[in-house]
Amino acid sequence: MEVITHKCPNCDGALTFDPSDQKFHCPYCLSIFTEAEVTAFEASQKEARLADTPDVTETLTDSSEDTAESTMDLFLCPSCGAEIVTDSTTAATYCYFCHNPVVLSGRLSGKFLPNKVLPFAVEKEVATENFLKWAQKKWFVPRAFFNKDQVEKLTGVYFPYWAVDAEADGEISGTGTSIRVWRVGDLEYTETKQYDVNRKGKLAFRELIKNALSKNTQQKMVEGVQPFQLDKAVEFKNQYLAGFQAEKRDIEYPDIQSSVRNELANYGEKLLSNSVSGYTSFRRNHQNFQLTKEDNQYVLLPVWLVTYRSNDHSKKVFYYAMNGQTGKVSGVLPISYKKLGFTTAGIFAVLAALFMIVGYLL
Repeated sequence: MEVITHKCPNCDGALTFDPSDQKFHCPYCLSIFTEAEVTAFEASQKEARLADTPDVTETLTDSSEDTAESTMDLFLCPSCGAEIVTDSTTAATYCYFCHNPVVLSGRLSGKFLPNKVLPFAVEKEVATENFLKWAQKKWFVPRAFFNKDQVEKLTGVYFPYWAVDAEADGEISGTGTSIRVWRVGDLEYTETKQYDVNRKGKLAFRELIKNALSKNTQQKMVEGVQPFQLDKAVEFKNQYLAGFQAEKRDIEYPDIQSSVRNELANYGEKLLSNSVSGYTSFRRNHQNFQLTKEDNQYVLLPVWLVTYRSNDHSKKVFYYAMNGQTGKVSGVLPISYKKLGFTTAGIFAVLAALFMIVGYLL
């Protein structure tokens, strides 16, 4: 397993990806590089190392096969040599000692190499500001949810997803009934007409997003910030992970293919049914849905995330999530029952005082 910190070509400092200009920044010498420049520099460095390395044949074991048996792995930081402990799906993280970003490139290679990555477009300063505005508007949120220590936990994470495009032939037929009622004097007339209805056509589905990480138990936190504009996704380069955390997939497409096809069939039937209009009622006699094309891509999608564990006995986890590209937010907030109690008591005291005044005046 290769552990990488993307280095500045000028001073050898650790580079991080900046969403504001989509370039790579060195916090030490303040140099700025494009993805092409970083890739070219690293390619030249690799060629130089290979030229100085004796030709030795080695047999390597694919660590991706071994991680299935263990949930935690140990690596050494390439900058300071400290030990980095991760679970088996983490693909990018930070060294807790020197705080340099590291990428575990072997976990995003071979069959686990993503097809595309959607780079962060919202920088951390903006995400933090929006988080504070959002949380502070909520009256009964405990202050511990958005204090300094909590805000510092706001983390940019690339989550793994399957993006599905499909095409299908669909058909629906049945009987449409139109009823018209009118009155002439004291007489009421009813006219009933029945029609043979048939709808047939080709259906196209684009960018159906399905989760590819089983440990992501808080599905709503990511689903709530969709949609993602996948037309802005780029060919995967692990440089985009610098400065963020990332997870690799542990759900394979064949494992979810049947549920995806059922979902597409339901979408298709609904689209065909909605095309039948202008009738008082419609009774479906026949329907058919046949997939003619199905493509899937493994993509990494950006989410700013902060979680909060309550201090009571429930230890429930609350969260705030932001789409790292569009800024759309979602979350489940804790309630401070202390604040709620004080507010309720205050309202009760005001109402009691008003009743006393009204009673005195009467």
